[in-house]
Amino acid sequence: MSKDKTSARPAPQAQTAPVARLAKGFRDIEAAELHGLNEMVAKIRDVYERYGFQALETPAIEYTDALGKFLPDQDRPNAGVFSFQDEDEQWMSLRYDLTAPLARYVAQNFQTLPKPFRRYAFGNVYRNEKPGPGRFRQFMQFDADTVAAESVAADAEMCMLAADTLEALGVKRGDYVIKVSNRKLLDGLLESIGLDVSDSAKRLVVLRAVDKLDRLGLQGVSDLLGKGRKDESGDFTKGAELTPAQAMEVIAFLEKPLFENAQKSSNAMFGTGVEELFQIQTLCRSAGYDDDRIRIDQTVVRGLEYYTGPVFEAELTFEVKGDDGKPVRFGSVGGGGRYDDLVARFTGDKVPATGFSIGVSRLQAALSLIGEKKNQALGPVVVLVMDKGEVARYQKITQDLRNAGIRAEMYLGSSGMKAQMKYADKRNAPCAIIQGSDERDKGEVTIKDLIEGAKAAAAIKDNKEWKESRPAQFSVSEKNLVDEVKKLIARHQD
Repeated sequence: MSKDKTSARPAPQAQTAPVARLAKGFRDIEAAELHGLNEMVAKIRDVYERYGFQALETPAIEYTDALGKFLPDQDRPNAGVFSFQDEDEQWMSLRYDLTAPLARYVAQNFQTLPKPFRRYAFGNVYRNEKPGPGRFRQFMQFDADTVAAESVAADAEMCMLAADTLEALGVKRGDYVIKVSNRKLLDGLLESIGLDVSDSAKRLVVLRAVDKLDRLGLQGVSDLLGKGRKDESGDFTKGAELTPAQAMEVIAFLEKPLFENAQKSSNAMFGTGVEELFQIQTLCRSAGYDDDRIRIDQTVVRGLEYYTGPVFEAELTFEVKGDDGKPVRFGSVGGGGRYDDLVARFTGDKVPATGFSIGVSRLQAALSLIGEKKNQALGPVVVLVMDKGEVARYQKITQDLRNAGIRAEMYLGSSGMKAQMKYADKRNAPCAIIQGSDERDKGEVTIKDLIEGAKAAAAIKDNKEWKESRPAQFSVSEKNLVDEVKKLIARHQD
C-alpha cells in the first residue's frame, strides 16, 4: 500500500489579518476639515498672488544630500527626517520643509529664472520627530520666497505679507503680531562675549535656549545657558555651559530694549543687525503697518539653523477656551527669515533669499476657535431610489442637477427609504429628492428640506404633530426642480 504523498505536507497556516491602525504621529482628515482647509488655501493663495508670487510644486521626496544643512541640525538620514534607500542605494528623504526643494530647484534652473525669483508653494511636510498633543509628523505649510533679492525691502515685504494673510483669514488687528528680529544680533552678541560662533554646536544650544523664553521664562533660559535644566518630570537638558558673566550678557540682551543694547554694543555684526531691523521698521511704517501689527522683538530666534539675517514670527495673541474649558493660546502660527546661503551649497555662488511660511494645519485649528463656529459645509443633494426599476429616471434627475452646477448624487446602496434618509443626513445633504409612483404619474418630485426638517423635528415633541405637519417637505413639477433646489441651497448658505 503506497503512502499518500500529500500527507507529509505541512498544514497551511492561517494568515493573521492586519490591524487597522494609524501610523504613529499621523492622522486622517475628513471631509468637513478638508473643506475648511481648501477655503484657507484659496484665501492664502489670493494674498500671495496679489503680491506677485507665482506657484511652484516640487516633489515630496528629495535626495538626502540635497537637503544638507536643511536637515534639522543633523547630518545623517532619519535624524528628524524620514529617509530610505532607492534601488541604486542612494539615500532619499521626505521633505522636511518646502525650502530645501526650492534650493535644489533654483540651483538647477538659475540661468533661466527671472531674478528676483518669487515663488509660492503649499503642501505637506514630514518630520521624523516625537509626536505629541497637536503635534503631528505630517502637516501642511504654505510658503512664499523671494530669491536673489539682497535688499531688506524683501524682508519687510514678507512681514507685510504675513499680516495681510492673517487678516484675510479673519484674524483681527490686535489679535496677532508679526515679531521681527535678526540673527546677526545674537551672533554679534556671542562674538562680543568671546564665544566662537563657528562652534555651531554651542551656538545652536544658545539659540535653542533663547527660543524657549516664552515657555520657560528668564530663569529657565538662564539655566539652559549655564549647566542645564531639569524639568518637572525630572529629565535633564544639558546647557550651553556659558560662564555666569556670559550668560548674564545674554539675559540682559533679552531684557533690555533694543536701542539700549545697540548703544552699548560696539560689535560690527550686531550693529548691522540693528540697522537692518530699523530699516524694516521704517519701510513697514511707511506702508501703513504700525507697531501693533509688525514689531521689533529681539527675543525672536526661529528654530532652523540656516537663517542668516532678519527673522520673523507670526503670533496669535488672543486666548480662547478649548473643548475641555481650559484656556488655549496658540502663539506662533508661521514665520520665516533670510537665508543667504540657499543656493551656495550647490553652485558655490552666494544667492540672497528670504521667505515666510504659514503652518496651515495649526492656523486652521486656531481659526476654528475664533468667534462662532461655522456650520458644517453642505453636502450634495441626494436623489432617493424609491423604485429599483426606475434607476435610469433617478439618474437623469441627478444629472440634470449636476448639469445646473448643483452637487448631487443618486443613492447607490440597496436599503429602503428610511435608511436612505439617514444616509442623506450623514452626508449633510441640504435636501433629498423623492419621486415615487404617485409623484411620477403627476410629473412631480418631492423636495424634503433636511435642514429645516431637523429644526422643526427638534421643536416638535409630539410624534403625531410631526406627522401631520410634514415639516419642510413640498412637491414641485419636474421642470421646476432645478430652480427650487437652487433657491433652497441659497437660503441655507446665507
